[in-house]
Amino acid sequence: SSSLLLLCEESAGTRISLCLIYSLLALVGTLSNVMVIYLVFSFKKLQTTSNAFIVNGCAADLSVCALWMPQEAVLGLLPPSFSSAHSAGYRLLWGGLLGLGLTVSLLSHLLVALNRYVLITKAPSTYQALYQQRRTGWMIGLSWGLALLLVLLLPGLWTQWLSQQSSQREISSASSSSHYTVLLVALAMLSQTVLLLCCYLGIMRRVRVSVKRVSVLNFHLLHQLPFPAAPPPARRVQRRLSSVSVLLLCSVFLLDTQPVVWVSLLGFFLQSVPRALQVTSWLLLCSLSAFNPLLYTW
Repeated sequence: SSSLLLLCEESAGTRISLCLIYSLLALVGTLSNVMVIYLVFSFKKLQTTSNAFIVNGCAADLSVCALWMPQEAVLGLLPPSFSSAHSAGYRLLWGGLLGLGLTVSLLSHLLVALNRYVLITKAPSTYQALYQQRRTGWMIGLSWGLALLLVLLLPGLWTQWLSQQSSQREISSASSSSHYTVLLVALAMLSQTVLLLCCYLGIMRRVRVSVKRVSVLNFHLLHQLPFPAAPPPARRVQRRLSSVSVLLLCSVFLLDTQPVVWVSLLGFFLQSVPRALQVTSWLLLCSLSAFNPLLYTW
């Protein structure tokens, strides 16, 4: 709970700084996510299966940037004695919205990576059979259903914890279950990251092999032409462009998601993590909702 409402527990100067950061992320994230969704729905040429998963992620990120971040920024301007904003029900409501948006966003990352992996590395017939319109809709609906199930289960643990504060033994038991929940969430994010990296590394390996084959084919064809032809693009440049694209995508994703994973694992085993490290890792994870549309559009 201390990670969901950071602004409630900081000093006045820190709360103002965090308020400005949340406001900036909310503005950039809302505009970029809305723009991507508008472009895809406005142009029929952009209405592809890959873009459907990207729009799904933008919708999830929009719930974080347009709804959760503004209320978090406003919360930093309220006095600490404002009880309604610090109540357990308020924390559960906005914490559930945040958990839903971030979970669907992370699942959309994985769906996009799997879609591109099958598109590039498998036969066209396999891709068309797997990504039919109905099956694509089921995949998107399953991401929201799974996220909603997780959100409904975790507040149930929190509510039980809030109602069982009558004895010290029950409090320690609830705290232990909360630590194990954090561990499971961190391991789930780590597994999702491994799958995503495997997909993009497989794509990069396939692109490198394809570039080599096309270069060899072009070499034989150019020498059979009766007229001089323009030289083909350098193989090194093509491989460099594909490598830079994958490297940029993976680097931004790892930079935004892995700090909170390892901070959570560190907190589980050591029980003491510097507050500044917690806040920084949390802000990096939230910033992913603002950077996603810019990254995928590029």
